[in-house]
Amino acid sequence: MLRQKRALKVSDSPNSMSPLSPEKRRLLALLLKEKNTDSSQPTVTGTIPQRNTSKPIPLAFNQEGLWFLDQMELGVGSANYSIPGITRLKGALDVDAIEQSLGEILRRHEALRTSFQMQEDGTPFQVISPVCPLTLPVIDLEELPETRREVEALKIATKEVQKPFDLAHGPLFRAILLRLSMDDHLLVLNIHHIIADGWSMGVFTRELTTLYEAFSTHMPSYLPIQYADFAVWQREQLRGEFLKTQLAYWKQQLGTGHHVLNLSAGRSQCREHTYQGRHHPVNLSESLTRALRTLALREGVTLFITLLAAFNILLYRYSGQKDIVVGSSFANRNHRELEGLIGFFVNTMPLRTDLSGNPSFQSLLYQVREIILGANAHQELPFAKLVQETQSRVRASPAVSGSF
Repeated sequence: MLRQKRALKVSDSPNSMSPLSPEKRRLLALLLKEKNTDSSQPTVTGTIPQRNTSKPIPLAFNQEGLWFLDQMELGVGSANYSIPGITRLKGALDVDAIEQSLGEILRRHEALRTSFQMQEDGTPFQVISPVCPLTLPVIDLEELPETRREVEALKIATKEVQKPFDLAHGPLFRAILLRLSMDDHLLVLNIHHIIADGWSMGVFTRELTTLYEAFSTHMPSYLPIQYADFAVWQREQLRGEFLKTQLAYWKQQLGTGHHVLNLSAGRSQCREHTYQGRHHPVNLSESLTRALRTLALREGVTLFITLLAAFNILLYRYSGQKDIVVGSSFANRNHRELEGLIGFFVNTMPLRTDLSGNPSFQSLLYQVREIILGANAHQELPFAKLVQETQSRVRASPAVSGSF
């Protein structure tokens, strides 16, 4: 399946990739910084220092969870937690510029050069490989009949994204280029989730576009901190009074009950752990979507809050329970230094809604809004840490995602 269909801007001029002047280099570095900033997110500046490079680099808390799941595979590796993507590139393509741009992104972001090994006591730590020239494999399909190229390309791409990752030795980032014709290419990327998330892929795409359009060798586009700095800072931050405050909030939100949602699925639950997930698309009509947006605007909430309130009512309808917890993902990038970084930051938070007393939909909207705002202000507590502290009492209903 094609994830994106977009063309990078290319130029026929032989001078378009010539070295830039120092002033233009500074402007390009500024452009990269601006493109990786989302002004809609609440941010704090100057709070995450660079790490002490003489000490082993710990894993961030959410990385620990994926590392543990990988260890359960008994060293065979897995492709279950990967982020694949296929980008179609239309027009004359400078393959060298694409290759150099990918190499520059790997140089800028240490997370993409990270693997995970164990100390003697079994504690995992991050290993950041030095910067090396990147070679982009190019598979030419032009010799095939035109009617077969697309099918063969998707077959190769599918095989590529299903290859397992070796967390201990890497690489955890892979890329190949499929040439269907001189002006039609597929760029196939695959990144393990332990070093990236959905936001990271937006950062990656913006940087690839910018670097391709104005690439020059030895470009001074440096990042103030790296993902490993965040992992060290997170470990130091989540202790003492800060940890106590975060835990107190979530314990108050969740209370002392057992939040298990009883939905009758019509079949017995499978005890064997598999990754055979499914999805059920639901299409809302244009008129209904317009009406929902109008309702959200009138009540001073977002469309996500409106749909989450409706989802809670649906769960109440099928479970008969009035105390419902829904898991939802948060970007967890409340510091400006993190906005332009590639790494695994996303955090899952339990959102508890009380439907007792038969509240009106308007009242429920306001309740969900306050729940979302509170969770957003306390999203830095890792979900694994929350479950550990509450003794696994939290079992959220199927996770939802969106923008609040």
